Amino acid sequence: MEEKLAQTTSTCLKAVLFGPESTGKTTLARRLAAHYDTEWVEEYMREYLQKKWDEQKQICAPKDLIPIAIGQMKEENRLSKTANKVLFCDTNLLELKVYSEAYYDDFVDAQLLKHALNNWYDVYFLTNIDTPWEQDDLRDKPHDREGMFKKFKSTLQLYGLPFVILEGSEEERFRKAVSVIDELLNRYN
Repeated sequence: MEEKLAQTTSTCLKAVLFGPESTGKTTLARRLAAHYDTEWVEEYMREYLQKKWDEQKQICAPKDLIPIAIGQMKEENRLSKTANKVLFCDTNLLELKVYSEAYYDDFVDAQLLKHALNNWYDVYFLTNIDTPWEQDDLRDKPHDREGMFKKFKSTLQLYGLPFVILEGSEEERFRKAVSVIDELLNRYN
C-alpha cells in the first residue's frame, strides 16, 4: 500500500487547489489547465463518495480514506507524466488529512499522514470562502465555512508550505493564480 500513496518523481511544476468545499477549486483547476494547455487531476474523493452515496446512501467513513488517497495518487502520478510543464491538482492527500481530522475527532491514518507530508507541491492555492455555497449530495458544512478555512490555513502554516490565498471573483482568482504560476515557471526555466 505504501508505494500506492507515494508521489512519483516528475519534472513538471505541481500546483494544488486546497481549501474547504464549495470554494471553486474544481472550476479553477479546470480553467488553469486549459490556459496552460496541460493536465489537471480531478478530485477522486468526489467520484468515490458520490458512487458510495448513489449506491448505498452512505457518507464517508474512516475506512474510505485510504482507498480515496490511493485513487487520488494514482491519477496524479499518471497525469504528471503527460503534463505540459505544470500539473494542477484539484486536492491532494493533505486535504484528506484536514478532512479526516475535522470529521473523525483528529484521527488520521499513519500512512495517509506520512504521505500527505512527504508529497511535494510547488504551490498551494488556498481558496477562500467568499464564494456562494452550492449544495449537493456530499457537501455538508455550510455553517462552518470559516472554521474549515482556518483549519486549512493553519495546516499550511504548521508545515511551512508555500501557499497563496485566492479570493474574490472567479476572474480575480484566475488572474492571481496565473501570475503566481508564470512567476514560478520563469524561476525554474
